[in-house]
Amino acid sequence: MADADVFYCEPRKRTGTGGARAVRRDGWVPGVLYGGGEEPTPVRLKLNEINKAYLSGRLRPQLAMIDVPGQDKHQPVIPRDFQIHPVKGMPIHVDFMRVDDNTRIDVEIPVRFAGEEESPGLKRGGVLNIVRHTIHVYAPATAIPEFFEFDISEIDIGDAVHISSVAIPDGVKLVTTDRDFTVATIAAPSAVRSAGEEEEDEAEAEAAAEGEEAAAETEEDGAKTE
Repeated sequence: MADADVFYCEPRKRTGTGGARAVRRDGWVPGVLYGGGEEPTPVRLKLNEINKAYLSGRLRPQLAMIDVPGQDKHQPVIPRDFQIHPVKGMPIHVDFMRVDDNTRIDVEIPVRFAGEEESPGLKRGGVLNIVRHTIHVYAPATAIPEFFEFDISEIDIGDAVHISSVAIPDGVKLVTTDRDFTVATIAAPSAVRSAGEEEEDEAEAEAAAEGEEAAAETEEDGAKTE
């Protein structure tokens, strides 16, 4: 698991639309800390820290830390929701959920693939078809996997990668447990598929022509008999 991001924050007294706008004018991002058996707390966070986490794809459900002035230690949290400015494309509000070692949450874990250069299917021109870009799991909030990595170094065209091929960390449980679902496949290149489809069409056309010829011969034989 990667090192947790640490976000500095300060309590904010003004809430509502006017308070949020004032926070943004001062170069901060308004947010809320909630959960953990405590009352929701309006806070403001440093824009550069939040924006950096967002642009790097780390403002998602994973363990982070909140640095609150006056507290001896950081508060572990999970980013649970954020709003993005429709024009500027940067976060304008973030909600964090307080967590501890006993907190479990449902979360989508990204998938990655290793061994692409060795894959016989990809070497032959096959295409990696990703069926699931994330895996839905229940996980301890303080031990959420950063990603699931699947080895495709021996996967050929027509083969599939299933969830059973990756190790699930202790304490993490799959949400879907009734089947060994497919995560990715290696499909034949489009040129090969097109050629195969043309061959099938030609075979069907030949079969149809043969059938028409046989029917015509049958009709001729019937006419001669009459």
